[in-house]
Amino acid sequence: MSPAEPPKRPARRTKKKKAEEPVIEVKRMHRRDLNRVWEFLKLSFRDVNRATVEYQRPRSKQRFLETYDEEGVEQLLFTVEGAIVAYAECAYEILGKDTWLNPRYFEKRDMRPLYVEELAVHPEWGGRGVGSFVLEQLQHLAKVRGLTHLVLEVAENNEHALSWYRKRGFRKLDAAIFLAQTLETEPELLPPRELPPPPAPPPEEPDE
Repeated sequence: MSPAEPPKRPARRTKKKKAEEPVIEVKRMHRRDLNRVWEFLKLSFRDVNRATVEYQRPRSKQRFLETYDEEGVEQLLFTVEGAIVAYAECAYEILGKDTWLNPRYFEKRDMRPLYVEELAVHPEWGGRGVGSFVLEQLQHLAKVRGLTHLVLEVAENNEHALSWYRKRGFRKLDAAIFLAQTLETEPELLPPRELPPPPAPPPEEPDE
């Protein structure tokens, strides 16, 4: 560079625009959401249902639609840019007769639970804090109503879910487990059987 030439300024480094992080939102489910939430639940529980003997989740579309109209049930939808990433369903009291819960168990221990009926996270959103946000929302609902516990059911062989809940302070309430014993069976219908040949015709009597 000759003395007459002004010194060159170092090139400015252009700052790369930081990509915006996705924002998760929660709202109460609306009737117009029923069909797409149903499809979301089938997708979320697909792999779990393949590996468990307990009732398939969600139970049935008819039962799901009926739940929307029940009193005391919260159905929460978690979305990112309008797409469903999680769903939670909980109740403030035991509903219906077809239940695995024994209310006296909680009464004797002065426990006032929020009963978590469903908690589902989209398979593609695992490990990104979605489940933790859902759990925090459920804890908040319980606290503002003076409830002392979250109570939910997990399949015994769903090790991933069990590990996730244990890390967050959940403990097992009882020792219920499904057992199976193999038996030697016999068919109700008898097997094919060979029939004897037809009897020989009686000998002809001689003519007199």
